[in-house]
Amino acid sequence: MTDDDRVLLDRDGETGIARITLNNPERRNSYDPAMRRLLGRHLDDLAVDDDIKVVHLRGAGGVFSTGADMNNAYAWYGEAEDPRARRRPSQRRRLGVDRETFDFYHGYLGYPKVTVAEIQGFALGGAFELALMSDISVIAADTKIGMPATRFLGPALGNLHLFFYRLGPNLARRLLLTGDTIEAGELAGRGIFTETTDAESVPARAAHWAEKASRMPADGIVIAKEAFRLVEQMQGYQGEEVASYLFHAYGTNLQFGADEFNFVKTRAEHGTKRAFELRDQHFAVPRPPVPPSAPPGEEL
Repeated sequence: MTDDDRVLLDRDGETGIARITLNNPERRNSYDPAMRRLLGRHLDDLAVDDDIKVVHLRGAGGVFSTGADMNNAYAWYGEAEDPRARRRPSQRRRLGVDRETFDFYHGYLGYPKVTVAEIQGFALGGAFELALMSDISVIAADTKIGMPATRFLGPALGNLHLFFYRLGPNLARRLLLTGDTIEAGELAGRGIFTETTDAESVPARAAHWAEKASRMPADGIVIAKEAFRLVEQMQGYQGEEVASYLFHAYGTNLQFGADEFNFVKTRAEHGTKRAFELRDQHFAVPRPPVPPSAPPGEEL
């Protein structure tokens, strides 16, 4: 499979709907820098296509995405075959990667077309952010969501403004401070996603919402999306850029104690698959037994 095949674009000018499919199913649609750049190019192209009103984002093989591919944790700072890639990246490289990453997600958050996310299987890391940023999100109840990379890159990973604004402070803290992944069904009824349903119904329901949005006037959509962006900037995202740069820079400079899990070091010594196994072992904490319900009028 070539790089160009890993993100598929299908546009229909008659319906006004374009579909972008993350097509890396053997790696659960995780993405490396080249794949994310191709996704960005497709989004940029559609943004200026006056025949398109709606962008329907989905993943191949019944999985949305597990986010950034951590097979080479430093690949984002240079080509894997570059001998310098094994060194700690310079501040110049860090800033360049941070700026590119921020531009991509910020562009999607303020995208001028309606974005509809079809979410199944996994939505982790950056893919979880895309799910939260989409205008309309249809998610399977058994989809695993969260930011597991906080377990080796620190709890300040990702767009903190987005998490606190969309998830609320309690849930944001819980997910970021533990690295837990949870099923989307646990959040049903909290208004975080547009619709939570069974996995078999997700594609049809997402297509339904895309068609409904495509009936709206094109100029009205663009005006509304810009208004939405400004309102959210004023209410929830002031200081977003500063925080994103600052805390990502801190996070990629983490120092680990002898008893703390260092993913990059472990991956170099044992390989990616074993590193994930050791990560899960390190963070596994048995749940305490659930106490019986207290009789009415009594407190535990």
